[in-house]
Amino acid sequence: MEHNAVGLLNLFNLHLSKDSLQNVALGIFIGTYVMIMLEKYFHRTIAALLGASAVMILGILPPHEAWKSIDYNTFFLLFGMMNIVTVMAHSGFFHILAVKTLRFTGTNPFKILLTFTILTAFFSAFLDNVTTILFMVPIIIRITKLLSLNPVPYIIALVLASNTGGTTTLIGDPPNIIIGSIAKKSFMDFIIHVAPHALVGFFLGLVLNFAYLKLTGAFKSSEGKVDLSEFEEIEKEETYPDLIFKSVTVFIATIVFFALGHYVHLEPGVIALLMSSLLMLWSGLSPEYVLEKVEWATLVFFIGLFIVVGALEHTGVFEKVAGLLVEHIGDDINKGLWLIGIFSSVISGFVDNIPFTMSMAYVLKDMSMHMSGVDFDKLWWALSLGACLGGNFTLIGASANIVAAAIAEREKIRISFFTFMKYGTPVALFSTLASLFSLYLFG
Repeated sequence: MEHNAVGLLNLFNLHLSKDSLQNVALGIFIGTYVMIMLEKYFHRTIAALLGASAVMILGILPPHEAWKSIDYNTFFLLFGMMNIVTVMAHSGFFHILAVKTLRFTGTNPFKILLTFTILTAFFSAFLDNVTTILFMVPIIIRITKLLSLNPVPYIIALVLASNTGGTTTLIGDPPNIIIGSIAKKSFMDFIIHVAPHALVGFFLGLVLNFAYLKLTGAFKSSEGKVDLSEFEEIEKEETYPDLIFKSVTVFIATIVFFALGHYVHLEPGVIALLMSSLLMLWSGLSPEYVLEKVEWATLVFFIGLFIVVGALEHTGVFEKVAGLLVEHIGDDINKGLWLIGIFSSVISGFVDNIPFTMSMAYVLKDMSMHMSGVDFDKLWWALSLGACLGGNFTLIGASANIVAAAIAEREKIRISFFTFMKYGTPVALFSTLASLFSLYLFG
C-alpha cells in the first residue's frame, strides 16, 4: 500500500509505503526525544518544534491534520490554570499557606515532605494533576528556600505523588477520563477497582522515594540549624486579602465545575479558560501582567509534542503495536493484564499518554466484543494503572512533570531529564509492578 505524502517526499516523487512512512515518523519521534534528552544543547521546546516541523515538511502529517492532533482541552486547561495560579501567587496566598504548613509540621524536612506528598496525592485524585502541581510546587519551593534545602528532590516527589494520586479516580488523570468514556465506566468503578491497587503502588513508591532521599541527604539543611525568625519574615511580605478572597473563590468554583463537568457537558479546558477570564476581570490586574507570567515555552512544547506524536497515530504506529499485543494475548486475561499494564507503563514514560490511551482503549473495546465470558474489565484497569503510573518514568512522561520543571526553571531551579529519571524511574517501575500484582491477585 502506498501513501502519497504532500510535503518534500512528494516533491521528490517518493511515494512511500505505509510501513516506510511509519518508520520515518518513528525516526522523527526518536530524534525529537533524543534532542529533548540532550537538554544541554537543545531546549525541549526547540526540540519539539523541530520534530513538529519535520513531520509537516516531509508530509508525514499534513498541516491541517497536525492542528487536529493538538489536544486543545489540555492546552486551554494549562493556560487557564496558569492564569488563575498567577493571580493567587500575586495575592500572597502561597506565602500564607507556606506559613500555615510550617506551623503544622515544624521545620522537620521529613515531616514537611511527607505532609506535602500525601496532600498532593489527595488533591490529584479530585483535581487534574496539572492544577495540583501548579499550586503545590510554588509552596514547596518557597519552603525549601527558607530551610536552605535542595528543592529538586522535593519538587520531583510531589510530581510522583501527583501522578500516582491521580490514578485512583475517574477525574484524576486524562487516561482515566478516556477509559471511562469509551468503556462506559463510572466514578465508583474506578474507586472500587483501580484505587485500591493504585494505593498499593503509591505507598510502595513513597517508601522507596523517602528511603532514597534519606540516603542522599535530602532531608539535611545545607546551612545547619534554621533560624525560626526567617519564617516570621514571610508573614511581613505584602499580601492582598481582598485579592486572596477573589482568587481562592474562583479557584474553588473552578474545581467544583471540574467535578460537575460531566453533567454540564463542558470540558475542563473550557472551564479553566472561562474562570481565568472572569478572575482577570474581577481581580483588576492588567491582562498584560497576568499573561506575561504564563509559561508560554511549556505550552508551545506541548503543541510540538502533540504534533510529533500525532504523526505516529496518523501513520498507524499505535494501531500496529496494539495489534501485535492483541495477537500475543489471545484469550488469556492474566497474560493480557501484564502485557497491557507493563507495555502501557513503559510507553507512557516516553509518549504522551493521552493519544496512546485513546488508541489502546479502542483496541480493547474491539477485543471485548470477541471475548465474552471472561473478566475483561481487568484489561481496562491494567491500562489505567499502566498509563497513569508510567508517567513517572521520565520528565516528559506526563503533563504535570513538564509543568513542574517549568515552574522550577522560572525560579532558577534546573530539573534535568536524567535527574528526574534518577528519582522517577524506580518509583514508576516498582509502583506499576506492585499495582498490577495487586490487580492480578485481587482484581
